[in-house]
Amino acid sequence: MEINLTNLGKRFNRDWIFRNLDFQFENGKHYAITGPNGSGKSTLLQLISGCAVYNEGKIDYLQNGKHFSADKVFEKISFAAPYLDTIEEMTLTEFFLFHDKMKGWLSTVSTKDIIHLSSLENAAHKQIRYFSSGMKQRVKLAQAIFSNVPIVLLDEPLTNLDAEGVSLYHQLIEQFCANRLLIISSNDPKEYSFCDTIIDIKAYK
Repeated sequence: MEINLTNLGKRFNRDWIFRNLDFQFENGKHYAITGPNGSGKSTLLQLISGCAVYNEGKIDYLQNGKHFSADKVFEKISFAAPYLDTIEEMTLTEFFLFHDKMKGWLSTVSTKDIIHLSSLENAAHKQIRYFSSGMKQRVKLAQAIFSNVPIVLLDEPLTNLDAEGVSLYHQLIEQFCANRLLIISSNDPKEYSFCDTIIDIKAYK
């Protein structure tokens, strides 16, 4: 899939966060949206995902060169962010099985595989509420990266991860996101060093 932004603008009250943003995200490429805290990186990801509404311009989604309904774009996108919650009353296995029924995993992996690949085997039957912040972040990343969708959105993906978690993140991106459209919001080069294109959100103030 492709995503086209045309004259996109978002404001809060009377203050424009960004404006006149024109950009084309191409299928199979990796992009980073950079800028300081409060510059609008996360907001832009939320607009692309359909979780928030823009104030001017438009976003077009294309599949095989044809327009795809914005109302159904959630079927094509996975999204991980520190501020998005999991269902903490579920065990990890229950949560992943629930997600599999709702959106589905990549055809090459099962729920058991994903738990192993995320190095969470020892917590497979533990309620997520008892996970550390780093373990919860692994769950969120796994849910996004292994979803059977063509577009993956990651907001500050290394939040709360230790060195082992950072290494795991890069391995999963390389192995499972190579041929998908990936957009990362970050001000940390470790999170987007592999990206093809950098978008500085400050250029659209």
